[in-house]
This record gives sequence, structure tokens and C-alpha cells, in this order.
Amino acid sequence: MGNSGSSSDDPRYSAAARAFTPKGLEDLRSLHASLAAQSGTNGQYVSPDVFKAYIGIDGPFGDRIFDLVSQKRKDQRLTFEDLVIAKGTYEKGTKQEIEEFIYQILDVSDDGIVGRSDLEVVLTSMFNNLFHEDGSELKLIEAFIDAANLTSDNMSLEDFQKWCAHVPAVRKYLGSTQIPKFLIPDNIDHGQILLTKEYACHIGGALSHHDLEEWKLLYHSGVHGQSFNTFLGHMIKAPTVLVIKDKEGYIYGGYASQPWERHPDFYGDMKSFIFQLYPKAANYRPTGANHNIQWCAVGFSSESIPNGIGFGGKINHLGLFVSANFDQGHTFECTTFGSPSLSKTARIYPETIECWGVVPAAGDDRPGGIKGTVLDRFKEDRHMLNMVGLANSSE
Repeated sequence: MGNSGSSSDDPRYSAAARAFTPKGLEDLRSLHASLAAQSGTNGQYVSPDVFKAYIGIDGPFGDRIFDLVSQKRKDQRLTFEDLVIAKGTYEKGTKQEIEEFIYQILDVSDDGIVGRSDLEVVLTSMFNNLFHEDGSELKLIEAFIDAANLTSDNMSLEDFQKWCAHVPAVRKYLGSTQIPKFLIPDNIDHGQILLTKEYACHIGGALSHHDLEEWKLLYHSGVHGQSFNTFLGHMIKAPTVLVIKDKEGYIYGGYASQPWERHPDFYGDMKSFIFQLYPKAANYRPTGANHNIQWCAVGFSSESIPNGIGFGGKINHLGLFVSANFDQGHTFECTTFGSPSLSKTARIYPETIECWGVVPAAGDDRPGGIKGTVLDRFKEDRHMLNMVGLANSSE
């Protein structure tokens, strides 16, 4: 084993190779040949430095990924067969196989235990790789780790699976990450904006790529005033992301898959979800317990139809609710989304409210957006395919 053009008797390779079309395998051969040429190994194998440069991850996390992809042989060589086995596992494997593969990647120290220090290394690498920042992402790293609710310094596979349900950005980062381009009106100071790229990464972990093209700021209470009618007047016929910071400093909100429109009862579909951003980060999707997804009532005089907007729960006891005056609301434990109270207390007093419209872009060339990293590049790197003349044939 070792020559990029050779066959192998390894049953893992044989099983993985069967999952690809002949053209898919040929594309992988060309990719491996290109990386091996850069490694100066006469086409035999890919070196750790070239592989880590290719996936864009250096340091301990990059070392861990190389170690696993090269089957933990410790010989500093990534063969063509290794590439097929790893790609076959991650891209073509069962849900369980994929989760076990990612779980192993998280064990950066390779001691058989996924601990808090491992998660810190992975998340730091994740944010630095996505945003090229140093330090500003520390609060969100802590929020992500806190969402794991670790009772000890050992995250089991089951803990990891639960964690991914609430923080899907981590698993998505290892597969394919896309950060939307922000469209902000010229009259709004960027320093006023609640939503950050890091927060968008977390929210976007629960969304499809279709919903991660461009997000347009439609309403900001500090600019447009705390008016429900003004809020509705700025809405568009599209999904939205509602973000709230309350006077306790907590930041949370919800993704509404349906437009905000006047209704006398709950409406919406199961694509919507609510989330926490700070001091804890977690997404809460519908559980199927009921269909009380979105609430948007205005101009009603009945106490049984409270005026305001919200998500989940039941009337006067929603998972998240902001009154029509936009000056108060509440957040209760909610069976609709399986969520806790999103703030420090059930009664909330919004300090800032903003709403972003999810606008699918016409094309993929989106200056300002961030797209694809780590195993997404490992799965199919557009720049690399262009280099070896495969881009057109791979589409």
C-alpha cells in the first residue's frame, strides 16, 4: 500500500472504494497525486504539512485529523488508500460511523477521553480558522462548552450526540461550514449590531446552505424605535432571524421559517427553532409535542390573544414572547422546542431587538461570506480541483 495508482487488499479500502463511482475514485487519485507532488514524495504519499495546509488547520487539531486519516500508523504518510477510507467513512458512512469518526477527531490528546481541554482546542481552531480572530471568540467558546452540560471532564459518545443536537455548528464545521454575508443599511452603525459572525455560525449550524447566503438587517430597535408596527412594516416575505439582548445581558432569539404576519393563533412549520447565544449557546428544534411554532398578534383586544411576537409553548406561557410594546416579555420552559427558559428569569425586558431577513443569493460568489472548511475541503476542494483540472467534470 502507498502508491496512489495501486490497488489494496485492505478490506476497509475495498469496502470504501465500492461506495464511489469509477469517476469519483479517479478524482480522488488526481487529488492525492497533486498533494503527493507538493509533498516531494515521488507521488507515493502526502506529508503532514501539506495535508494540514490543504485542510487549513495547523497545530494539535490538524495533527489529530492527519493521525486519524492516516489510520494512526504514526508513519507520517497519507496514502491514496487512507484518503479513500477516510472520505468513504465521513461522506458515505452511516450516521453512527460518521458520528464515531467525528468523536474520535475531538480526542485531540489521543488519550481515549474527550475532555474540556480537547473541546477548547477544537473550538479555538474552529473559530480562528473561520474568522481569523484571536480572543474575541472566547466568550462563545465557553458558551459552546457549557452547552455540553458536562458532569465530569469526560464527554461520552452519547454526550457528544446530545451536544451536536444543541450546537450543530460543531459537526457542521467538520463537514461544511457557511457563514452568511451580512447586508446592513448604511445608516446603521455596525457597532450597534448584536449579531456577530460567530453567532451566525452557531445559528447557521441548524440551517441549510440555501438559508446561509445573505442575511439582511430589516429592523433594529435602537434605530427604528421600539414599535411593533414599525417592526412589521420592515418585514419581508421570507424567513427571519430574531435576536434579542435583554437587560440582564442574555442574548437569545429564534429562526422563523414563515414571515411575521398577523394571526389570531399559532402558525408556522417545523423548520423554525429558538436559540441561546450568550452566556450559553444552544439551538432548540421542534420536538413534535405540538405545532405551536410562531406567534404574531397585533390589534386584538381579547386577553386570550396577547399582542406581540413569539415562539412555542402556549398562550401567555410561550417559550419566547415579546409584547407589542417591545419593552417586556417572557420566556418559559417549553415542550414545543424542548427548551429551558432562555434568560436568567422568566420575565424579560429587552434592551435591543433586531431582525434579519434570510435572503437566498443568486450565486455563490459572495464577498464577505465564509464558506467551507476542514473536512468540507477534504471532501471536495474547489480550488484544488481547479488546480488539477477537475472542477468542471466534478459538478
